[in-house]
Amino acid sequence: MLLRTTNMNIQFFILAVCFIGYVSADQPCIRRMYKADRMVCVCNATYCDTIDKAVPVPKGQFIKYTSSKQGLRFHKTNGSFSTAGKQNTGVFLEVSSNITYQSVIGFGGAFTDSAGINIDSISSAAGEKLLKSYFSPEGIEFNIGRVPIAGCDFSTHTYTYNDAVGDINLTHFKLTEEDYKYKIPFLKYAQTISPKQILLIGASWSAPPWMKTNDDYSGFGFLREEYYQAWADYHIKFLDAYKKEGIHFWAISSGNEPSNGIIPVNRFNSLGWSPFSQKRWIEKNLGPSLHASLHRDTKLLALDDQRFMLPWWINILMSDRLAASYVDGVAVHWYWDSLLPARLLDWTHDNHPDKFIISTEASVGDKPWQFEKVALGSWSRGEAYMDDIIEDFSHWVTGWVDWNLALDPQGGPNWARNFVDAAVIVNATADEFYKQPMFYAVGHFSKFVPRGSVRIDVQPGEQAGLRAVAFQTPDQAVVIVVYNKQEHEIPLSIHDPRRGLLNLSVERNSFSTILYW
Repeated sequence: MLLRTTNMNIQFFILAVCFIGYVSADQPCIRRMYKADRMVCVCNATYCDTIDKAVPVPKGQFIKYTSSKQGLRFHKTNGSFSTAGKQNTGVFLEVSSNITYQSVIGFGGAFTDSAGINIDSISSAAGEKLLKSYFSPEGIEFNIGRVPIAGCDFSTHTYTYNDAVGDINLTHFKLTEEDYKYKIPFLKYAQTISPKQILLIGASWSAPPWMKTNDDYSGFGFLREEYYQAWADYHIKFLDAYKKEGIHFWAISSGNEPSNGIIPVNRFNSLGWSPFSQKRWIEKNLGPSLHASLHRDTKLLALDDQRFMLPWWINILMSDRLAASYVDGVAVHWYWDSLLPARLLDWTHDNHPDKFIISTEASVGDKPWQFEKVALGSWSRGEAYMDDIIEDFSHWVTGWVDWNLALDPQGGPNWARNFVDAAVIVNATADEFYKQPMFYAVGHFSKFVPRGSVRIDVQPGEQAGLRAVAFQTPDQAVVIVVYNKQEHEIPLSIHDPRRGLLNLSVERNSFSTILYW
């Protein structure tokens, strides 16, 4: 398999990509039904659905891409603005490109051990198609990758990069087989097939147990103060080790979900922090170490946890001017968003407008009452992603990153049996993988809203069961993503003072992306 080959073969492949170039055309989804109303798109070594980049259309025309519960996947249609200027009797949206908000960083997913194991479990050709579906011009063009620093629950066992007890100088620090087999090759391949830079975010789940108050990878445990500097050095050594492999990290976080180290029932890798202790660590150790290293351009993301910790956690962290100077952005996770108001994001932005907000993890099937961890073809799970992305970007979020790029039909592997669903499910026995509605929900943004786009005003953002968010891209396209959660078609009129009025119908239970120049 290409992705298992030597560095020499990888270098040869990179050259081949450069000389061969990119040729593609839209290929339709091969549908497979699970239960009466669940559908996936099936891909294998010889075939996978694709979608080309949208080509600008003349002024007065628009393009619409639709995915629906009824089976459409990036279905492309063309239309024209109304010359009569008469609107539909339905929902009316006003787009104002002169009212702008945050810039977009991008969209992506996580290169976990489990994702790598699953991609490695299928043939070379199938694995390449899976990664192309995410990162290439024929796919949904992800441009962010999150990478666990050492092990997490989506590993086959617990480990760190230095489990030698008491090694405060980290002389035994080293990358593991998981890095060399399941992370680095796939990261490099993704970078070769993407025409744009993939921004990588590193995040640690747990310090070595000997650095922690509970001497364990998980559970109620905090970093011992005598190891604050060693833990900062650990992060720098990680960045150094990946740099030697030719991989640069755009950002690292202050640690995945510090609240999990405070909750005694937590069952997977964690490290507890309070906002006060994390502030001290960033101010005295991690911040200065990062700035003194070869990675001073690597950004630092604070929190990396749930919305319920906003804005109070960040307010405490930023109360120290020096600690605040080291922090570039705020990372949030989605797991309890449905119970918490989006105005928490607004308050965070208003209090700290110089710090960007980015959503760095999402998955479905994580709740104890969600007994079906993997629900193949579930449209409602795709809707959950679409709902959250629209809400996040309507409240100052700049990027949205999914969790595992690929999982098996059980939702793993996961050493803690914390199984969840994924946008792509791999069936190694059949040498197939399945694109779920979640994949297309994210794709309606990532494919059409490139880095550097700016959110623009659209009013109302929600009406009659329809939600919308709008952007202007660097090439001056207007992109409007519309979500119809109703069981019926909705007539829609969109007015843009620069272009006029366009009338269309939005299919029932659908995601639509509308573009015009």
